[in-house]
Amino acid sequence: MTQSPATDKPGLRERKKAKTRAAIQEHALRLFREQGYGATTVEQIADAAEVSPSTFFRYFGSKEDVVAYDAWDPVVLEVWRAKSQELGPIGAMRYAMNVTFGSMTGEQKAEMMSRGQLLYSEPELRTAAVSELIRSSQMVIDELAAMLGRSADDFELRVYAGAFIGAFIAAMLPALSDPDADFVTLANRAIDYLEKGLPL
Repeated sequence: MTQSPATDKPGLRERKKAKTRAAIQEHALRLFREQGYGATTVEQIADAAEVSPSTFFRYFGSKEDVVAYDAWDPVVLEVWRAKSQELGPIGAMRYAMNVTFGSMTGEQKAEMMSRGQLLYSEPELRTAAVSELIRSSQMVIDELAAMLGRSADDFELRVYAGAFIGAFIAAMLPALSDPDADFVTLANRAIDYLEKGLPL
């Protein structure tokens, strides 16, 4: 079973919750690949993960949330925060991305790509994909605001965050559609372009 990065955090209760969440998501993604997203029910996912449907809903509000949930976000954020003063926002994000994705196993990378492919290709998940994009944007806005001591409503900061998110989308989409494309390589290229000031 693919281990969630959150299982490395201390505390027995937190580790158990992270393992249960990871198991539910792993079995859900497997069932979606095998029989299709629309044909898979919450009951089937719960049964495969050996939990009750009520337990499923304690971890995920809906079937869509199983796909949208990204266990690596808090890992990236922790490294980003730790390096932001030393490297600046863009440099710290480059470092966090390379450290995080460099630590992934092949299985974890494959699962991340599988989840992304499903999220951005399945018509039933378009609303979840948009919601995830908004959530990610707000997360970056909030982090930048804290790093720079500025308001999260600051217009220029929000534009800066939008460029950040757009750069990663530009790197992710080709990686999802082309098995030979490497997300980390493309993401570093996107960050290089941000650092140059987006010249055209």
